[in-house]
Amino acid sequence: MKNYSIVRIGNEYIVQADEKSILKISSRRRAAKLVTDAVELLIQRPAPPQVSADTSISCDSSAIEDPSKVP
Repeated sequence: MKNYSIVRIGNEYIVQADEKSILKISSRRRAAKLVTDAVELLIQRPAPPQVSADTSISCDSSAIEDPSKVP
């Protein structure tokens, strides 16, 4: 996301990324600082690899003890 904006609504400021509201804060200066920090972090770290749709997370049921068999 490269398009950031700060919109004032009443007494609060809404930080938007690609026209999607992501943060509500009462100080415009603080909102601007948070956007700057977020941009720097995004530049420093590459995005994690995308998980494919056929990947699933499941529990290994053999690792779970059966409570009825516990002494």
